[in-house]
Order: sequence, then C-alpha cells, then structure tokens
Amino acid sequence: MSNEFIVPSKILSGKNSLEKSIEYLKKIGSKALIVTDDVMVQLGNIDNVVNILNKEKIKYSIYHEINGEPTDVMIKDGVELYKGNQCDFLIAVGGGSPIDSAKAIAMMVSNEGKIADYMGKQINNKISPIVAIPTTAGTGSEATQFTIISDTETDVKMLIKGSSLMPTLAIVDPRFTMTVPAKITAATGLDALTHAIEAYTSKKSQPLSDTFALSAIKRIFKSLPIAFNEPSNEDARNQMAIAALEGGIAFNNSSVTIVHGMSRPIGALFHVAHGLSNAMLLKECFTFVLDGTYSRFANLARKINIVSDAVSDEIAAKKFVEEVSHLCKQLQIPSLEEYGVDKDKFFNNLDKMASDALESGSPNNTIKNITHDDIVEIYKSLWR
Repeated sequence: MSNEFIVPSKILSGKNSLEKSIEYLKKIGSKALIVTDDVMVQLGNIDNVVNILNKEKIKYSIYHEINGEPTDVMIKDGVELYKGNQCDFLIAVGGGSPIDSAKAIAMMVSNEGKIADYMGKQINNKISPIVAIPTTAGTGSEATQFTIISDTETDVKMLIKGSSLMPTLAIVDPRFTMTVPAKITAATGLDALTHAIEAYTSKKSQPLSDTFALSAIKRIFKSLPIAFNEPSNEDARNQMAIAALEGGIAFNNSSVTIVHGMSRPIGALFHVAHGLSNAMLLKECFTFVLDGTYSRFANLARKINIVSDAVSDEIAAKKFVEEVSHLCKQLQIPSLEEYGVDKDKFFNNLDKMASDALESGSPNNTIKNITHDDIVEIYKSLWR
C-alpha cells in the first residue's frame, strides 16, 4: 500500500535559525502580517523578528490579538487587517494558537463565507504563504496541515485540514522557548508526546511517520523533565523543539486518535488549554485502548528502555501507560477538579462532549473501536 507523506517546504532548525531565514523570507513576500499575542510582544520576540524584516526592507503589520485559543472572531479581524494593509504573506510567532490563526487567516483571505463553513472540509486551493516560528515545544503546528479554531456561536472546536495549510517555511529556533514558564513547558511538552504516541498507535500509522514518532517519544521522556526543572538548559530546550517538530510531522501524516478527540470539547466548553486537557486524559484514554493494540504500546515501552524484550506485550504496554502517568505527576499536571472545572456542568454536557469528540473524527483513528458510550464512560472516569 502506498502512503502519502507531507512536510513543510523548508525547515530551519537549531540556534540562530531566525538569522538564517533572511535569504528565504525575502523570496516569500514583500509585506507580512505578523500574527502573534501580547506576551510575544512583551518578551521582545516580535522585535527580534522585526529586526530581521527591517534588514531586508520587508514591510509588515502586526496583529497581536491572539490572546488565548483562537476563535472565528479573531480570524475575521485578522483577515480584515491582512486585506486592509495589502499584505502578501503571514508570519506566525507563538505557540499553536498564533500558528493556527495564521493558517486560518490565510485560508479565509482566499475563500468566501465564514470559517465555520469549512469545518471538516479539505482546503487545497492556493492560499497566502505562511511562515511559522514556534515559541513553545509542543503543538507541532509548524509542520502540520491542520488548524483548530473555536466557533463562538456553538462552543465547538472546528478542525480544518488541507495541504494548503502547511507552512511554506518553519523556523524552529530553540531560543524562542527559553522563557516559557514551567507550567506551559509541561503542557506543551505533553501535547508533543500525545501527538507522537497517537501517531504511532493510529490506524493510519506508516513506516515514515513511525520513525518520527519514535524519535520524538524518546527525546521527550529524556528531555522534558529537564526542561521543566531547568528552564535555561539549552540542550533540553533544543531537544524538545526538535521533538515537537517530529511529533508534528508524525501526526500530520498518521493523524491523532482518542485523546485529541476528547480533549477538544473540554477545551471548548471549559477553556482548558489544549496541551493541558490532553495531559489530563492520557492515563484514562490509553488504559482504555490498550487491549486494541498491546504490541504497539509494548514497543514504546521497549524503546524507552523500561522493560526487557522478555516481558509480555500486555505487561509492557501497561508499564508504558504507567510511565506516561508518572511523567504527568512529575510535571504537576492537575486533575479537572484541581483545575477548577465545574463538575455539575461537566456531567450535564457529557453527551454533547462525546458527540463532539466523535464528530471530530479523531477517535475513529484509534485501532480499538470507540463508541459514544465509551467516551462518556472515559469522561466520567476523570472524576474518580
């Protein structure tokens, strides 16, 4: 069986990648819309990007309103700014939210109607070029053909995909991650881990994506605790930046599964950051799906050297989930209750969340068959 494998047109990685990007940026366009948030402005990250643009006399406008997970309203405002300032490409600077927003803005500049009209549809027509500069090591959005935008009318996170949404240039410079707080380092790092594990255990897994997924998983187990406890450790930050990129490449080609499907409704209804809601679900979701693919999870346990080859697949698979759970505890991931999610509201929305999770399509990529009732029971188990 043949497999399609999609990656960004160009990837620059490692320290000082931003400076190296000059020769590529001037070929992409003459006026950029920089899509970012207030924190990136305050930290001086936007100044670093602007200095590069000024050297090449590339004009720019700055849209720094992506404060929180992106919504359809933010995208509409970004489109108006892009058109009003006659921009011809976008530069996203930030975590997954600014990068997803830049993709959505580029898409809506070239397509009519509302962004909600494109939920679940393939976007393959030509759109404005996108340059992605991730400042967290987690989402992998710099290497994916997906964007997730919240519909403010329905409280649904809309997944939109298409080869056109793949960034033209990804600049993975680890120095942008050096100032990320510990809690965000943990949540985004576990998001990257989720991408890699789900890509490896997906129905759509393939040899090339497996290679990237396995590499990411090994890097994350080794380097994420260090980056969490020693934020100025350059090697750990660089390893996590690479792991996030690898995880993005992996799930871009093999997709995600049950965790992501169930995570989105929690984020949409209770405003829990994406990486954190993923982390809250890892133990319960993986425990449920283990018996559908013991061998794949067992291989992960062997790759991170927590069991020997002599151990059975079932025991090895369970050991791997225990190791994931232990990592979450190390990184101080809270429960829904500890985070402050309203339990009554949560239980009153179980059916809606389960329906929204299934509608996303992600649970269907799980090797084990997943039903609406299964998802409801997993949601309930988060409160036990």
